[in-house]
Amino acid sequence: MGLRIEICLLFISTQFLVATAQTNTQYFAALEALKDAWTNIPPNWGGPDPCGSSWVGIQCNNSRITSIILPSMGLFGQLTGDIAQLSALQIVDLSYNSGLTGSLPPSIGNLTKLTTLALEGCGFYGPIPGTIGYLQQLRFLYLSSNSFTGSIPSSIGNLSNLFWLDLSVNNLSGTIPVSSGTTPGLDMLVNTKHFHFGNNQLSGAIPARLFNSSMTLIHVLFESNQLNGTIPSTLALVLSLEVVRLDRNSLTGSVPSNFSNLVYVNVLYLSNNQLTGPLPNLSSMNDLYNVDLSNNTFDTSLFPSWFSNLLSLTTIVMENTRLNGSLPGAIFNLPQLQAVSLSNNQLNGILDVGTSYGNQLKLVDLQNNSISDFIFTERVGASVEFILVGNPACSGTGGTNTYCAIPPSNSSYSFRSYSFPSKKCIPPKCSSNEVSSPNCRCAYPYTGTLFFKAPSFSDLGNSTIYTALGSSLLGCFQSNQLPVDSLYLSNPTENTDNYLLISLELFPYGQDRFNRTGISGIAFVLSNQTFNPPSTYGPFSFKADPYNYFAGNNLSNRGVITGVAVGGSVVLLLALLAGFYAFRQKRRAERADRVNNPFASWNPNTTSGGVPLLQEARCFSYDELKKYTNNFAEANRIGSGGYGKVYRGTLSNGQLVAIKRAKQGSLQGGLEFKMEIELLSRIHHKNVVGLMGFCFERAEQMLVYEYIANGTLHESLSGKTGINLDWMRRLRIALGVARGLQYLHELANPPIIHRDIKSSNILLDERLNAKVSDFGLSKPMGDAEKSHISTQVKGTMGYMDPEYYMTQQLTEKSDVYSFGVVLLELVTARQPIEKGKYIVREVRQRMIRDQVLYSLDEILDPVILAPPPKGLEQFVDLAMRFVEEEGARRPGMGAVVKEIENVMLIAGLNPNDDSSSTSATHEGDGKGYNHPYTDDSLFVYSGTFPLASN
Repeated sequence: MGLRIEICLLFISTQFLVATAQTNTQYFAALEALKDAWTNIPPNWGGPDPCGSSWVGIQCNNSRITSIILPSMGLFGQLTGDIAQLSALQIVDLSYNSGLTGSLPPSIGNLTKLTTLALEGCGFYGPIPGTIGYLQQLRFLYLSSNSFTGSIPSSIGNLSNLFWLDLSVNNLSGTIPVSSGTTPGLDMLVNTKHFHFGNNQLSGAIPARLFNSSMTLIHVLFESNQLNGTIPSTLALVLSLEVVRLDRNSLTGSVPSNFSNLVYVNVLYLSNNQLTGPLPNLSSMNDLYNVDLSNNTFDTSLFPSWFSNLLSLTTIVMENTRLNGSLPGAIFNLPQLQAVSLSNNQLNGILDVGTSYGNQLKLVDLQNNSISDFIFTERVGASVEFILVGNPACSGTGGTNTYCAIPPSNSSYSFRSYSFPSKKCIPPKCSSNEVSSPNCRCAYPYTGTLFFKAPSFSDLGNSTIYTALGSSLLGCFQSNQLPVDSLYLSNPTENTDNYLLISLELFPYGQDRFNRTGISGIAFVLSNQTFNPPSTYGPFSFKADPYNYFAGNNLSNRGVITGVAVGGSVVLLLALLAGFYAFRQKRRAERADRVNNPFASWNPNTTSGGVPLLQEARCFSYDELKKYTNNFAEANRIGSGGYGKVYRGTLSNGQLVAIKRAKQGSLQGGLEFKMEIELLSRIHHKNVVGLMGFCFERAEQMLVYEYIANGTLHESLSGKTGINLDWMRRLRIALGVARGLQYLHELANPPIIHRDIKSSNILLDERLNAKVSDFGLSKPMGDAEKSHISTQVKGTMGYMDPEYYMTQQLTEKSDVYSFGVVLLELVTARQPIEKGKYIVREVRQRMIRDQVLYSLDEILDPVILAPPPKGLEQFVDLAMRFVEEEGARRPGMGAVVKEIENVMLIAGLNPNDDSSSTSATHEGDGKGYNHPYTDDSLFVYSGTFPLASN
């Protein structure tokens, strides 16, 4: 009987503690006001405390609300000025709630801690308030697919930390604002990567001052506006550009001759303007995949011969561009070419394709030209569609040939469906509105459409590209621990804006429908660009369909409120009794906390700050790690350095881990350690060493990492591990490191500059997958040092960016330089500085002197020279571009990944094939060698963790 009473009192005391509000009173009142302004709110938005009772979509730090994440919730109403009272907000995502309308309240500028504002696919209208320029910490601004009107606020130029700016698909008008003395403008956004302004009503000329050489833009999307005037030559000063879309405007004049400087552009659309003058010379754009210059009035000219030298080209569209002369058959031999559309020109002569055309070629549209004859030999296994309607070759008897008729529209793509995982079961018969998933389970899917705004391919029937997309999508949801079981991709089509549209269906894991938390998490990944599609797809947006099948949707708000009221009455009646019991059990509860609560030892009232906000990292107790390492036995020590020692540990489930234990003299402050683990816990990528957890008790600071079996790249290149790294394996390692760095620079939250990329900080797992490690010198790109100016230069000599060393201005291009040095290590197996000689200078001098790459064979690693590998010349050339002395001349990591993928294609490798031999097939297995964690560089620490300045 006594036990029952004690359990009853415990339950009552718990309810009492919840009811006595853990949420700050001001915050609770503001959220209640927002709730009153909205309908169709989540059913559990009736509890007494948003933080303590876990309202859907609400995240808190102690008593302060820091995030409102409610995408695809079916909300209706307006965003009132009450949101300004939530002054600690860092993330607001209300995307895909088309029922949210009205104007944005100017008071939103009071949310000065906001880093993400995502309102895609809502129904907001009216002007974008100029007060948005007060949000100095803002990094992601997504306002696309609304009905905003008026001009772009010039105050956005004050957002010096802005990474992604998307104002597309609205009704914005007026000119593009640039700075002028006292007025800010978009030209000030030198750290921004994305300008997405397509599908608006912007007018006037594109200001020459909009672009400058300090910018780091990779996407400039101005398509489908009303812009006029000439294309400013200053655009070509932004050397980092990868996608340029200026199509469907009223631009005039010539294309600037300095466009040839944009060597990293892979998608270029200038079509449907009023451009004149000579055809632009794009011969230096070696990364160009997709080009469309159609429907302009360029000077009459021959088809440019340099097109046949651009090996990456997949699509050439130059309809109605006044081309004449004969079309060289060599153009069709490009290895990646899929489509050529040159209709409505003046091409003439005999078109002799013969059998020399690439394996990827699918469509050649030459309608309405003057081609007199056509020679083509169909090759076994090839399927190319030629269209010569409206040419002399189709007159007389030639008119009966298949290429002299316009083929029926290939609508088969519209019904093609790709499942992930591949369906290998018999679909069941499902009830109304349910769909059979790829795993043959009936469920209510979450659906929508993916809009890819600059795909680099044109063959919509190629199943390989959808396999890469589907696999990466499913992997993203699962790595973010979202309840997605499987998915369908279907109906690939191209709209009038040349966007690739793909329908998406996502199926729940373990049940027949998603709950609100699951939908919120999935939509957040898509609305905030957390998902990184394969590079061939380019930038994307997502349009969600309403989801009406939430699990537990039968609860009404009135029922919740009634339940709360009744519960509150009971609580009030028993409050005194519960309080007495709580006081009696205080010491017992404190003892239980120390055992059961991993953060019990974290005192937020000290300089350690509040409890860490972790993503998937676990807090280990000291006793656990002591057990896993057999009392930190010397037999389990696998490394040591200035920071401390590293031990191999075995978790209770048998998983191996590496435990880095700081020695007393090198302990960080509590706040710095907290911020470090918060940062590292956000990093999740297959090419980055993962943090599994930490320990912060008994005056200990320990980090628990995944265990990497095959040592460092430096050890393998030096022969210590006995692993044979042939040319193909080295290419895959290079691509893996590049993808890891691209993730850190562009997708980590916050993005990170590693600052110490070198071969000894690249680990190789059991399948020789490369993993970037050691974040002791890393620096988040979103910290308070907005211009990345360092008070003390950090890094390793030989790998350090000379521009960073001289100016103390750190940018992501510093990592690109270090990565270029690693590439030279890969082909030479030499240290950067060896016998007083610097590898970068050695290679550069030899290439300048002899102009022949293989004059380098005396310093190249003999292991890869017999026979001379395909792609080696291009690889060394890339490395030298990455170690340019000026950071502005180096590509961003997104472009670096594409460059290496191109080299792999030349070498005959599929960049998306991650298969690699396991360590069991490597030479030297079983031999003794240094473990990766023996390198002292793993313990390098800069003294104060960068985030500590926030």
